Amino acid sequence: MEKFFGELDRYLFHNGTHYELYNKMGAHLREVDGVKGVHFVVWAPHAKAICVVSDGNGWTPWTDVMQKVDDAMWELFVPGMCEGVKYKYLVVRADGSEVYKSDPYAFRSELRPATASIVADLEKYKWGDKDWLAEKKDENFLEKPMAVYEVHLGSWKKDLSKWDEDQYFDYRRLAHEIAEYVKWMGYTHVELMGICEYPFDPSWGYQVTGYFSPTSRYGSPEDFMYFVDYMHKNGIGVILDWVPAHFPKDDYALANFDGTPLYEYGDPLRAEYPEWGTKAFDLGKKEVSNFLIASAFFWVEKYHIDALRVDAVAAMLYNSFGRQEWRPNINGGNENLESFEFFRHLNSMLRSRTSAFLIAEDSSIIAGVTKPAKNGGFGFGLKWNMGWMNDTIKYYNTDPIFRPYHHGLMTHTFEYAFNENYMLVLSHDEVVYGKGSMINKFTGSKQDKLGSLKTCYTMMMGHPGKKLLFMGQDFAQEREWNFETGLDWFLCDDEGHRDVLNCFRTLLHIYRERAVLHNDCGGETTCEWINSGDYNRNIFTFIRRNPWNYNNALIFVCNFAPVERYEMGVGAPVDGVYKRIFSTYPDGSPLEITAREELCDGRKYKLVFNLRPYESCIFEVPYHESTPQEEAEEKTVRSRIKKEYKEATSDFSHVPKTEVPEHLSAKPAAKKRTAKSKS
Repeated sequence: MEKFFGELDRYLFHNGTHYELYNKMGAHLREVDGVKGVHFVVWAPHAKAICVVSDGNGWTPWTDVMQKVDDAMWELFVPGMCEGVKYKYLVVRADGSEVYKSDPYAFRSELRPATASIVADLEKYKWGDKDWLAEKKDENFLEKPMAVYEVHLGSWKKDLSKWDEDQYFDYRRLAHEIAEYVKWMGYTHVELMGICEYPFDPSWGYQVTGYFSPTSRYGSPEDFMYFVDYMHKNGIGVILDWVPAHFPKDDYALANFDGTPLYEYGDPLRAEYPEWGTKAFDLGKKEVSNFLIASAFFWVEKYHIDALRVDAVAAMLYNSFGRQEWRPNINGGNENLESFEFFRHLNSMLRSRTSAFLIAEDSSIIAGVTKPAKNGGFGFGLKWNMGWMNDTIKYYNTDPIFRPYHHGLMTHTFEYAFNENYMLVLSHDEVVYGKGSMINKFTGSKQDKLGSLKTCYTMMMGHPGKKLLFMGQDFAQEREWNFETGLDWFLCDDEGHRDVLNCFRTLLHIYRERAVLHNDCGGETTCEWINSGDYNRNIFTFIRRNPWNYNNALIFVCNFAPVERYEMGVGAPVDGVYKRIFSTYPDGSPLEITAREELCDGRKYKLVFNLRPYESCIFEVPYHESTPQEEAEEKTVRSRIKKEYKEATSDFSHVPKTEVPEHLSAKPAAKKRTAKSKS
């Protein structure tokens, strides 16, 4: 019988370029010579023997013994086995000891604390998001709005009708309730924490054991497909948190899989992250790199995920990360050159073959994270702006009396806003471990805090970059986030908290409707200071505009002081009537102000109005007919944006050259795979 994991599969896998590895590795329902069953494939080069134990064979060892295909791969077809069977691999390790392992490529896992893998059929679900996928196929996401709602599914809400300690909603109910809320608010995407299977609840899903398995906490793989499908049908994108940096030491999972450091480094100075107590993936092994690359493709291809947010990128980029002793690279530096190539390879292939992209949660100082690999970058679609997050929160923590001394924290972030494709994030990391909730980062009375939070969100919405906010912070959750309890939704009945919610909702809709706020392709000319030095009054005024003129431009005025400013003067770019389209005060009805021809903030025109304590306003710049020069500049800018997008999605400079042997490429089935590997 011809091997299921054939010679071409093995060749591509060992060369790190088998992008559809999930279609062969693991457990797959098959029919062989008219007999239905399950075919198992596992990589364990140093194992002495492996067998499949399952509830199908009464968990009896050595009933279903795997065969070693080459020096590394093991295979077995078990006739009669069907979907839903629970199984593990019994591995005889290099030293002769035996250990039960879950399947690294399992499509489904038991609910913790049980650890068996489960045979699953991922082809049964009938997707209904064809229109969504077609719309995203050639879309430049940098030109589109992206306002992300970060969610931990287990603590968004609790089902109090359940008697178990978790009280989880399932994927299907979550889909309906979250979609309804997200659509009403105006978010464009949801980002899901902790979906890849994991054993330890307090890790929130960042210590993964199932890189191809959605957690069973909220239902089956089909249920999760329904979740994604329903989001797409409602016009909502889905981002998945993904952890290629490290994995836990649990004996049943990846650690020392065949009795040797297989997925992790063998070098003791690189094998672990001491701070987290986890193993580090050895990306120098092509099979390990391929495992992770295939995992990324898997979530995109099988579950239609729109983007993956890569956790702990900085840990992967530095050999010294979290380590007192570390191994220098071949050049004597602390950069992990294997990770550099891994990201360049993965980003290049993912962006060229799909509409999906990776988002880097990166605190490193390495430049070019979102630049094409051929230009020395890593090719990520977006990067979390950790500098913006740290500086703004430090400013928020400061009493308004002392904020003039920290004014530069807020203006400095504009200086590098276009160095990368940034996403501004106020994530779960900022509301845990004693950091308090967003509202409690501000000083003063409850009223002061609510007012400050609204101005914080206004400044965030005007700042260049995509947006992300963690659940509960849009209605000013007061308690620090706890993964074991639901959000305090009752706060929405309070007038002050409801006002914050409505304020943020209005801002989201303005952000989505106004291209000058969400189109991040225009560059530095799209953001202009009016007055960046008004530190004595804690006020920031700036313009978001088109690169070619002021049509559709918006003026932001953000007051971080508990003081009213009467007859406030703000410089304006053109003459005409300016409309106030937003105020953080609930009574901030539309207001029209005619610009005076009077020098202000170095500009020819001046707006005069009263600005209340902690009030932020947005003014719409009056429309003027475009000049021929402006029309020509618009054409040039749009052409440049189109060219840059094409370069970012067709960069193969760091894709490994896989020269398939002639005797393999001659096979008809191999020709298509070969073309994909060379792209």
